[in-house]
This record gives sequence, C-alpha cells and structure tokens, in this order.
Amino acid sequence: MDEVLSLKESVLFYLDRSGGLQKLVEDCEPFNGPQQSEAVYRFCVSVNPSDVMELDPLLGDRVLHDPLTATSLFRSVCFISIKTLSLIEQIHTENQVNIILKLTHLPPFPEYTLDLSAAPRSYGPTRPFAMEGLVIAMTRTTQYTQGARFLCSDEDCPCSTGYTHIRVHRPGATEAATVRRDFSCLVCGAPLKEDLKFRVLGDKQLVELIHVGVLDVLNVHPQRSLRYQSVTLFLRDELCHSMELGRLYRVLGIPALVHQWPGLTWSVEASSVQPCEPVYPHTVSGDLQALLKATSGSPWRFPGLLAHSFGSEVVPPGRYDTLKLALLLSLVQTTPETAETFHSLDLLALASDTLVIERLMAYSLSLAVRGVRHQAQGEMFASLSRDEHGTGTANIHAGAALLASGGVCMLGDLGGFRKDKLDAIQSVLESRAVAVFVPGRRYGEEADQQLSFPVRCSFWALADASELLLRRSGPRGHSALLGATEMGPKPSQLAESFGLVLRCPDPLGGPGVLAQAAHTLSQALPPGGEPLYPTAIQLPFQDYKEFLAHARGLRGELSSGAEKMIHGYYMASRRVRCDQNHGVKVSVASVKLMITLAEAHCKLCLRTTVEEEDALIAVLLCENSITLQHGASVLVTPPDPAFPCDLGGGVGALLQRDLLLEDLRQAVLRFIYAYAPGAAAYIAEE
Repeated sequence: MDEVLSLKESVLFYLDRSGGLQKLVEDCEPFNGPQQSEAVYRFCVSVNPSDVMELDPLLGDRVLHDPLTATSLFRSVCFISIKTLSLIEQIHTENQVNIILKLTHLPPFPEYTLDLSAAPRSYGPTRPFAMEGLVIAMTRTTQYTQGARFLCSDEDCPCSTGYTHIRVHRPGATEAATVRRDFSCLVCGAPLKEDLKFRVLGDKQLVELIHVGVLDVLNVHPQRSLRYQSVTLFLRDELCHSMELGRLYRVLGIPALVHQWPGLTWSVEASSVQPCEPVYPHTVSGDLQALLKATSGSPWRFPGLLAHSFGSEVVPPGRYDTLKLALLLSLVQTTPETAETFHSLDLLALASDTLVIERLMAYSLSLAVRGVRHQAQGEMFASLSRDEHGTGTANIHAGAALLASGGVCMLGDLGGFRKDKLDAIQSVLESRAVAVFVPGRRYGEEADQQLSFPVRCSFWALADASELLLRRSGPRGHSALLGATEMGPKPSQLAESFGLVLRCPDPLGGPGVLAQAAHTLSQALPPGGEPLYPTAIQLPFQDYKEFLAHARGLRGELSSGAEKMIHGYYMASRRVRCDQNHGVKVSVASVKLMITLAEAHCKLCLRTTVEEEDALIAVLLCENSITLQHGASVLVTPPDPAFPCDLGGGVGALLQRDLLLEDLRQAVLRFIYAYAPGAAAYIAEE
C-alpha cells in the first residue's frame, strides 16, 4: 500500500512539473457544457520516460515495462485531481476516467526496438516498442467503442444505477471484448445490460506496416528468396489520418495478439507516429572534387563529363548523352519524402533499341532515393480489397507509384500497356494524384466514395521509336519539321503529360550498334589489366550514389538572368507556336519544367545559384522536347542541342562544345529579343 501511495505521489509531482495538470484542466473545459453527459471521459497524457526515470525509477519501470499498471496509477491521480478541483461534475467514479499514455520516445536500446523483418509472431511482453516501417495499405476510418456503461438487471441491486460497471478499450482488445451480452454483476451475479445511451464511440483506422527493406525487392535488384511480412497497425482517434501510403514512419506502440476465432492476429496498438527520413551518406569523392576543380572554367563541362561517362557498365561512353544527362537531372531533383514540396521530372525516351534504354534506366534507378520498378503483374497506382480484421471496410493497397514516394517510379516500355492503363498514366501525370473509387454497397457503406492520394514521384518510361515516329498531320506538302505533328498511334496528350520527351537516335547497322556489341562482349569477358576506355572518366557506382545524395540536398536560388531567359523563351515560344487550328502548343507547365531543369543542372554543378547557363540547358532540352511533339520553330537547334558534338575527343571536344553552346545561347537571346513582347527592356542586343 505504501508503495502504491509513493508511486501516486510521484505521478502527481511529474504531472505538476511537466504541465500535465494544466493540460488536464484545459481538456476538462469542453466537458462542462449543459448537454455534456457521458459515461467515460477520455484524456491523453504525454509522458517523457527519461524525466519519469529521473524522478522515480520504480515509476519509470512501470511506464516502460508495465503500461497497464502505469495507466491505472495515472488514472487514479487524474480522477482525484478532477474531483478535488471540481473540473467535471458528471464524473462520479474512477472508472469513468479513461487515461491514454502517450510516450514521447523510448530509450535508444535494442530491447526497446522492434525489427519488423524479424518480429516474433508469438506471445511477448505487453509493453511499448519502437519500430520503423513503410505504409503499404490502409483502411478507411471506422468507429469503435471507447467505453460503455453497464447496469445490473436486478433492480434491487445497488449496481442497477450509477457508474460501477464501466468497460473501456485496452490495447489488443477487440470490439467483442469491450461490449458483450454475457457480463455479470460483481455484487449479485445477475446479468448486466448495456445502457446504449452512454456508449462512447471513437475513430479507428488500420494500417499495414512493412520493413523498409521491401524496397530492395521492388527495385531492379535480382529477386531474392527473402520475403517480408507486414504488420497490422491500429490508429485510434487523434492518430487517424496521420499516415500516408508509401511513406516511412517511426511508430511507438504496444504489440498484442488479437483473438478472432478461430485464429490469432498479431498487431500493434500505436501510441505515437512520426515521419521518418532515412539518412543517406552524402560525400563528394576526391576524384569528383578534382574533376570539378579542373572544369571550373566552364559551367557546362562538369555535368557534360558526368553524363558522358555515366552508366559505363551498361553503355559505352558517348552514347545517349542527352538521356543520361536527363536521368542525372531527374535523380538530383528527387527530394526526400518528408519534404513539403516535390518537384517531379518525368522522362519519356523514344528509341529503336528499347532493351538498352531499359537497362540504362534500371541502372539509374538504383541511384534514386527510392526507386520502384513497376512489374507487369503488379498494381501501378492503387487497388482495393476487403479488410480481414472484422471491420468489413475497404483496404487500400499502394501501387508502384505510391510506394515510390519521394523517388522514381520506372514504368518501362509503354508499348505493353492497354489503352485504359495509358489513360490512367496520363491522368496521374496531369493531376499528380491517384483517384480510387470505393463502391459503398460492396464494402458496407451506404454511399460510394471517391478517394484521392497525392503522387510524389518522378516517372520514367520508354517507347519504341518505330511505333511513335513523328508523322505529318498538316495539309498536303506540309513539312514534318516545320508543322504540327502527333505521336503516331499513341495519343499526343500522353507524351505532353511527361515533362521531357527525348529521342535516342541509333540507326540500325551504324557505328553505335557495333560499339554496343563490343561493349557487351567486353563486359562478359573477365576483366583485363588495361581499362576498357582509357580516355573516359571511370567513377565507381558508390561515388555516383554519394555525389547525387550530396547534390540532392542543395537548394538552388534562381538568378535574375536565368529567370529572364526562361520567361522570355516561354513568351516567345507561345507566340511562334500558335495557330488557329490547334491553338497554343506551349503550356504553362513548361515554365515549371524549365525551372526544375535549371535548378537540377545547378545542383549537379554543386552550386546554389541558378545562372543563365543553367537556364540555357533547360531551354535547349525543353525546345528539343517540344520539337519532337510539334515540329521545329524559327529557333533552329541541332537534333541534340545539349551535346552538339562528341565529347570523346578530350579537351578539344570540350572546348568545341562550349563554343557551340555559347552560339546557341546567343541564338536563344536573339529569339527572345525578336518574339517575346517587352524583351528589349531586359535583354541587351548582342
């Protein structure tokens, strides 16, 4: 008895020192209305285990290892405080106070961490654990019974009135454990009946949490025998809607075995939920620092050399340089999932050899913060199933796009998709959201629902150029290079929904095919003493990964020169690419695309100020993409404007590329000066 009184004194002292008593007073104010009369009053108490352990080690041990006893102690102290201070007149017994302990954290020891990849599915201690996982499915919000009042059926029994028999929810308990018809009176043994007027309901949501290692299975790595099993997480009341599909979270909760005849379900009652951002190593290797210093005289050489040598395990240096530069820009622009804003950079590559392009994209996908490859047998966006935990509601499963939140989703070859899938891809690219239709009759609801989930990832796709060749659609004799075109059998709107459309030319029987064949054979043979490409920069895969992680963390600020070039090019392009039949062919989204490209190119150069040279690369890539879809304009650019010459010739080739890019910069400025309204006010004629 003395030990219990001592623990209650420690609870009172902790609540007073931590501000818990003041919060209790504030939480009691809404219950003092004239119409407020409930059987159970629920209060959340925030508890810092470290502070409790310093105050009273025995109480701290109860909080960490016997939460039910600790909850009973806090409930008793809160009830006495409410009655002493006359906070709620309707509370008559201690049973009416339902206390929920919310732990702020747990000690950073292995004993308090639950690894979801090796979590035991058996009886264990009913105490709090910390776990990290990825949300792969969740249900809609349903109701559960927080508390209920029962009265004795014998009218002569004193328990036929009052609040003697109160049932409240406990971690791991089902609805049947809280509300049943077979309870008996503790005084006379007569059956109890529930007073339905005083039943207190709350919100409940079920979430499927899985170990983050499942992303390695969803990536392009070879399939392993390792399999991961998800864990059911119960979110109640204020925790509902605190988690999103495809995001990582750190959860404090109490594992419990839920008995649902004829089986058992291992689940976790969540106590607190916080977004989790994994830490990635981000350093710049000595070789990259030396290369950056050697190319500091030009703003285009360093990213050009990176793109030239990137993916040498898949393709020889010098092939598909523009595509490799676009892939690097997309990788740099992908932000962690905890960021408030996400700047997507979607790519659509057109090539005659889709196998090589797909391998190059798969290689690049391994460098993303989170890369998910859509499988033909998997779901692309979201799917529905009936919940298996007795709620009967719809369980929404995340597809590849939602699982790639904060990273890249690789769709693969679009030639294998049906028209409905292509329409769904186009809708998601335009709205950046996934719409899920939930039929109410099928899932126990009166009305149908339309749910929407945000999509925070970049999409990579490829298509066979022989199917998507640009073809003439204007009047007879109209040139395909100067007029409006369309994307063959696929709708042109789908190509426009991708931010960047790139053509990867590779003529059949040309030198590129021979170079690729020689590269593939050399990769299949055992490594020799000499490097395969002595003149090219050879960087390890890990150097690329850490460099991209470092560049991804930079924040670029748009300079006035870059802003003027992007704005001027947009205004001039809208003027020259407008006709009476098709209207304006340059959308407002192209401005956001160019800003995203310019910022990514700036971060790829490890700078924080977006200069006019970065904007030039963005303008050239955007102009090339628009030309592929709508034909050329008066701004005549080479077929591959970002790489107008081969960089395999050493320093001379780099100098030649700088001179050609400078000429293109002057051509873009003249184009803006001639066709953008008001350009003379901020662009000097050169």
